[in-house]
Amino acid sequence: MSPGSPPPSGSPAYLSGLLLAGRDVLVVGAGAVVERRLGRLLEVGAHVRVVAPEATPAIAALDSEGRIAWRRRRFVDGDLDGAWYVVAATDSTEVNAAVAAGAEARHTFCVRCDDAPAGSAWTPATRNIDDVTVAVIGNRDPKRSRRLLGVIAEALGGATE
Repeated sequence: MSPGSPPPSGSPAYLSGLLLAGRDVLVVGAGAVVERRLGRLLEVGAHVRVVAPEATPAIAALDSEGRIAWRRRRFVDGDLDGAWYVVAATDSTEVNAAVAAGAEARHTFCVRCDDAPAGSAWTPATRNIDDVTVAVIGNRDPKRSRRLLGVIAEALGGATE
């Protein structure tokens, strides 16, 4: 198998657990997709910076509570400095591409919410069950990953969503 080509089965992603506690995470965008991602980032103790001209009320509330640092403006390349992990989740393909390119230049993993293969990382479907976090990552079929996660969670005695 050559680098970059998908494996014969399963996901092309190499699964790894990122320890982001106390580490800087940059999130570009502040819409519904970001709302869904922020909970887990905050649960694991990441220091989250959000860059977006506008945000959902829930994201604005997290900023008001001091749980995230929201910069109310457009993304600039320097925002990537110091980030260990990046999420590009705007409604602009051009901005997401610029975020991913800047992250790549810095050797920083980046999830592109609009075009997953164009990023360098993917976010798995996850569920906490007692003292275990279960994750499923497929070959870009997120609905299937969520269904499988539900089956696994139920088998382990965890709540289904």
